[in-house]
Amino acid sequence: MFMGTHTPRLDDKGRLFLPAKYRDRLASGIVVTRGHEKSLVIYPADTFESLAGRVMAMPTTNRRARAYSRLLLSGASDQIPDKQGRISIPPHLREYAGLLRDITITGAGDHLEVWDSAAWTEYLEAFEGDFADQEDEVIPGLI
Repeated sequence: MFMGTHTPRLDDKGRLFLPAKYRDRLASGIVVTRGHEKSLVIYPADTFESLAGRVMAMPTTNRRARAYSRLLLSGASDQIPDKQGRISIPPHLREYAGLLRDITITGAGDHLEVWDSAAWTEYLEAFEGDFADQEDEVIPGLI
């Protein structure tokens, strides 16, 4: 499971080091693509393949399903990390997520999220209070 927060820097060539604790799991291949709230997501290749299968099974007659499929798959970049555990973030994805230099990578269970550090801080400030003050069950039986 991917969890925790890591703060690598994007180099001048648009590369970033994957967190060391996850490099073995990601060594056979990754897919990086658009995420939600202007973040990127990094999936192990096998996990992304499963997700893509579910996405492609959505009805093409549904406008929202088509849009989701197009945005997820058109932005996807499959890669194998180099021997140092680096991957390249394509320019169109760096632009989408507003990535310049300071990056925050967060674990999100079956994938990693890549945020511009300032955007991640803003996100935390906007939602951390709600998380701490949770009174209703978000997921029945969890809290």
